[in-house]
Amino acid sequence: MKYVICFLVCLFLACKGVERPKKPDNLIAKEKMADILFDVFILNSAKGINKRVLETNGIMPEKFIFEKYNIDSAQFANSNDFYAYDVKTYEAIINSVLERIEREKKIYEQLDKEEAKERQRKADSIREARKENDSLFKIDKSKRPQLIENQ
Repeated sequence: MKYVICFLVCLFLACKGVERPKKPDNLIAKEKMADILFDVFILNSAKGINKRVLETNGIMPEKFIFEKYNIDSAQFANSNDFYAYDVKTYEAIINSVLERIEREKKIYEQLDKEEAKERQRKADSIREARKENDSLFKIDKSKRPQLIENQ
């Protein structure tokens, strides 16, 4: 994710001396742009963690994004340039993406906690069942029949 943010900062700095890009005919709506950037952030994070998993499953992040949102690279680049020129607009888009990431993160952290509790409950249940099972096979020595030896 830090690479994406660095990219966006570099893009912003590169656009400083440039005049405002004209509004593209096929400008991506702000909400859709936020959705695209959210997916880009997530895929870049996944790619950074284990790129091989994505490759072995035939997932090419850029291609996936373009197909999912029915856009092409030029449309994305032109829309990104247009929004990036207006710092406040772009900051609002990025902030909405970051807020969504935090919301999703909390949801998955909660799910992880619930799954951990369920795993622990099952482990405790299995351990208890084994104790009960083991106790069935233990015979109290005082209750064992005594063998009487014939002399």
